[in-house]
Amino acid sequence: MLLSYDWLKDYLDINLSPEDLGEKIERTSVEVDSVSKRSDGLKKIVVGKIISFEKHPDAGHLNICQIDVGEDEPLQIVCGAPNVEVGKKVIVALSGARVGGNIKIKKAKMRGVQSNGMLCGLDEIGFPKDVVPDEWKDGIYFLPDDAKLGDSVFDYLGMNDPLIDLDVTPNRGDMLSLRGAVYDLAAVFDQKVNFDEKADKELGQTESKTDIKAHADEDLAPIYKLKVVKDVEVKPSPLWLQIKLWNLGIKPINNVVDITNLVMMKLGQPLHAYDLSKIADGDLRVRRAKPGEKITTLDEEERELSALDVVIADSEKPVGLAGLMGGNDTKVTKDTTDIVIEAGVFAPVATRKMAQKELLHTDASQRFERGIDKGNVENALNYAAGLIQDLANGRASQGVVIGSDEVVKPVTISIPAERINHVLGTSLSGKEITDIFHRLGFTVENKDHEMLVTVPTRCWDIKIDADLIEEVARIYGYDNIPVTLPVTVTTEGSFTPKQQLIKNSRKILLGEGLTHAISYSLTTEAKAKMFLLNDSNETNLQWPMTNDHAVLRMNLLSGLLDDIAYNQARGVEDVPFFEQGRVFFREADQVRPTEVEHIAGAISGSLAQSTWNQKATPMDFFGMKGIVTKYLETLSLADEISYEATDSISEMHPGQTALIKLGDEVIGFVGQVHPSTAKVFKIKPTFVFELDLDKLVTAKKSEQQYQQVSPFPKISRDMAMLVNDDITNAQVYAIIKRRGGAFLKKVTLFDVYDGEHVPAGKKSLAYSLTFENPKETLKDEVVNKAVAKITKHLQDELDVEIR
Repeated sequence: MLLSYDWLKDYLDINLSPEDLGEKIERTSVEVDSVSKRSDGLKKIVVGKIISFEKHPDAGHLNICQIDVGEDEPLQIVCGAPNVEVGKKVIVALSGARVGGNIKIKKAKMRGVQSNGMLCGLDEIGFPKDVVPDEWKDGIYFLPDDAKLGDSVFDYLGMNDPLIDLDVTPNRGDMLSLRGAVYDLAAVFDQKVNFDEKADKELGQTESKTDIKAHADEDLAPIYKLKVVKDVEVKPSPLWLQIKLWNLGIKPINNVVDITNLVMMKLGQPLHAYDLSKIADGDLRVRRAKPGEKITTLDEEERELSALDVVIADSEKPVGLAGLMGGNDTKVTKDTTDIVIEAGVFAPVATRKMAQKELLHTDASQRFERGIDKGNVENALNYAAGLIQDLANGRASQGVVIGSDEVVKPVTISIPAERINHVLGTSLSGKEITDIFHRLGFTVENKDHEMLVTVPTRCWDIKIDADLIEEVARIYGYDNIPVTLPVTVTTEGSFTPKQQLIKNSRKILLGEGLTHAISYSLTTEAKAKMFLLNDSNETNLQWPMTNDHAVLRMNLLSGLLDDIAYNQARGVEDVPFFEQGRVFFREADQVRPTEVEHIAGAISGSLAQSTWNQKATPMDFFGMKGIVTKYLETLSLADEISYEATDSISEMHPGQTALIKLGDEVIGFVGQVHPSTAKVFKIKPTFVFELDLDKLVTAKKSEQQYQQVSPFPKISRDMAMLVNDDITNAQVYAIIKRRGGAFLKKVTLFDVYDGEHVPAGKKSLAYSLTFENPKETLKDEVVNKAVAKITKHLQDELDVEIR
């Protein structure tokens, strides 16, 4: 929210510079994003007067204007604006001026005619286009007739008013108004508040009971009140009002609408004005929308409503979205004579959900979502009616028409002074604490060593004693609170087994040469369903920001493949990534998904770069399997890890993919991404793995123990055999390990051959077997006996032929 420094000074005696005030607000109230003036960076922009103009001989849309800027001779300026008018005071950027966007204005010829400057619209001197009144959006701006020629235009347009941009947190909705800021800063500076928020003129010049009726569902609008103002003259607002609004980031519309916006910015109460003649049967009510109902809002967007939406409706149709925006059909126009002003309190949750659904976040919805002062609703309504009497010559009604109302009482909180000092570590006296509460506008009654603090309704975020302690801390000054250590017994922090495993997993894969990547948890429906080992329902967002981030992921690999595609599109050929994170599975009857920790890796290209003595080797299935195997070995899993060929994952290459099993349970897969899938992602051949980390966390572990290095020699035996093509290394390895005896320490497959001299349908496998006895020298006959046993079982179980 933008806060006007000059407007603040109307109510407070501020001796700080705008920058110092912003710093003070940040230390005591809310964050400040920036302090700036609209005139910053602009120069040589002055008041001029159009003396005469004529059409450009070679360009009919251009005018050659003679401009008086208070100098001896008029300036000749070529201008393409459609609203050039003799005698009008205008904004003139002289030669050498700096205008919006840091553009420098130079003397130039336009279609052969000399132009010595520029006539400007508001947007051309730095005003955002969305705050420029419609009257001036397509042309130059006319300054007041009393503007002095040659003067800088900045003061005439309020551009020298420092604007403090507040980043208001959800709990400080009171700071979304000048009133809230004034009361807050008055407490900080210990000043009395004299804030004008009452109607200047007497109200009640006309009856209203027969003109409008109101009804409201109290669950949707606990307070809903209306007031009629007749015989209004709808016209542009006076310049002072327009300046206040556009400096606060709001576009001036007309005097009636501008007054409702001014009251919102000043008092924090959103209002809306309807054309009374366009309200069917003079009846307004707050209700749920009917499914399929439609409304065209003030932004000229047609919106289809659902039963969850809250609307303001007349007897025929919706005329506004409650707490968001009014309808286009009932807006106040220059032909409007009678209006009805609406003020209410709308349910915050319903307002927020509707704003998200409609992607319509407005100044009004921002305030209703954070809460407003329920005790000031009727006062704001009357204040607006009084301003409309002043600026639109209207006649306000007697009293208000009530659709719903709520008894609003100040909150009283009990707290001992000792409690405040204990929490803050201070030694403030009861009088000092009471003075702080009085500065905040709270009343204090001392009773039985307790302070009974009554909080006005404008501070609706203060509800419990902890809130009072926070108020004392910030008004006393965070810088003044002594630095102390908590007097408590602390314990040494440590990781849980799951946290430790995750930490170790990252370290191991980094050591294997992979780079840690982090992908979005949101993706498309198609990518979410990829690489699944088990069926799962996707989890869709109700209001996604984009279609590419609409569904919670059910795998990590699709995100990693997106990352690889991003890098390869920019010339990075070798991409080794891994990611650890959560995926989200959901059964059909689940509302919220189950979150499961996964870890995945993806390598495209080579893991290591070429050097002078070694060429880079592209990653293949066995390289990726080796990385997975080495990683799993570090986890000390009690059950055996095994790999089983599979073609069940459609996104993976059927000839180069294996399921990873822990015992009999599938915990993941490893292999090559299917060429058709790689084509979809626009990546080169890529090898991947993905593991269920939660299953690894809960799996049985065998504690690592130190094994003494044997002082006795090892014995090795090589064994070559012919086996059928359908026999796998895993089958052979399992028999060798099972039948090799206690002294068999290592089995290595060192050769696979199926070429010349090997019968069709056969292949040759050669293994190196290492035997070792840590207690004594191993004898040949013991090894020979073990090899014979292995041979027999290989022949009996797999019908192998020893070569």
